[in-house]
Amino acid sequence: MTGVSIGQIVWLVAVSDQRYTTSANGKASGVLSVLVNGEGSVDARGVVMDGRLTPRFFTSKITDDEGNSELRMMFDDGVVKELTGPTPPPGSARLPVTDAHRRGVADPLSAMLMPAGNDALASANCNRVLPIFDGRRRYDLVLSFKRIDKVTIEQSFSGPVLVCGVVLQPIAGYRADSMLVKYVAGRRDMELWFAPIAGTSTVAPIRVSMPTLIGTLEIQADQFDAGALPPVTPSVLPK
Repeated sequence: MTGVSIGQIVWLVAVSDQRYTTSANGKASGVLSVLVNGEGSVDARGVVMDGRLTPRFFTSKITDDEGNSELRMMFDDGVVKELTGPTPPPGSARLPVTDAHRRGVADPLSAMLMPAGNDALASANCNRVLPIFDGRRRYDLVLSFKRIDKVTIEQSFSGPVLVCGVVLQPIAGYRADSMLVKYVAGRRDMELWFAPIAGTSTVAPIRVSMPTLIGTLEIQADQFDAGALPPVTPSVLPK
């Protein structure tokens, strides 16, 4: 952000014909670690149905200045059947999450691994809505096609990628006066860049660009091994 590295993420993905697993862990670093003491990990696994990744289990473990928190969800055909984890305190100003908000959703990791059919760069792959529930917040990411671009990452990936515009639509679990809702929601200048995972009909994020109040936040892969080795290793880099 603004030319300064603020963190690093390691994201691993393994997709077979019938099942998938994915996990990510990261922490604040550099100048951000002076202001925020945060790190965490998330894991998801599920089945592959008609080319789509359908989650079954999702867990997250977060450590920050407020302490440790753990969350666990079980899915059944897009419906959250079991949820254990921290709950908002009584009198919280957060918009309530109802049972209806837990239907027709995916966890944040599974949602970002999108089915792409036989053509990973088809513009239609961008024209979709990603309904996401992370255990606390329910939101949609509304994608739209922007362009085809190219990414070159030394010794790991070089080729065309699909660039989607993305609009955040908060639905529930947020404070109505939160900065995220006021500033980020509804903006049309955010982008998600997707690259194909070799040997699958799935694409994965290789770059995220999001303007903020103090400068552009860019999360960009400095390694993307898609093939015999499944790890995807993004890190936050200056634009």
